[in-house]
Amino acid sequence: MLLHFLKRPLRLVMNYTNVFKLALLITFAVVSYLVFSKPNYPIYFTNMDKLGHAGSFFALSYLAYYAFKPKWYWLASILSLYAMMIEVIQSMLPYRRASIADVAADLAGITFFYLCLMLYSNVKDWYQTKAKTSD
Repeated sequence: MLLHFLKRPLRLVMNYTNVFKLALLITFAVVSYLVFSKPNYPIYFTNMDKLGHAGSFFALSYLAYYAFKPKWYWLASILSLYAMMIEVIQSMLPYRRASIADVAADLAGITFFYLCLMLYSNVKDWYQTKAKTSD
């Protein structure tokens, strides 16, 4: 009886959208910490931070998409506003500099996510069509 009582809430908590929501929250917190804290990590190559920005926003896009399945323009708009907000706040921090190139890298990460999603969707559709025609 108790086991049955515990299974239902566990199923609700462990459904994939909730897992993606939790991962999005954690990723958002980590990204925010990294972009607002004083940088104390080594830079191994030129524009390493741009790659970090693009990768972070690719991950945020991926997680937000699978957590909420929003329309593309809502997701892109909200993440774009977050990218611009980061740079405005960084311009006020004495140990950070604002950069339009960082916003461009953030937007590139969002765009790259949607390009990958479109490619995945097209390949998936192609395989499904191919499977139906071979039956």
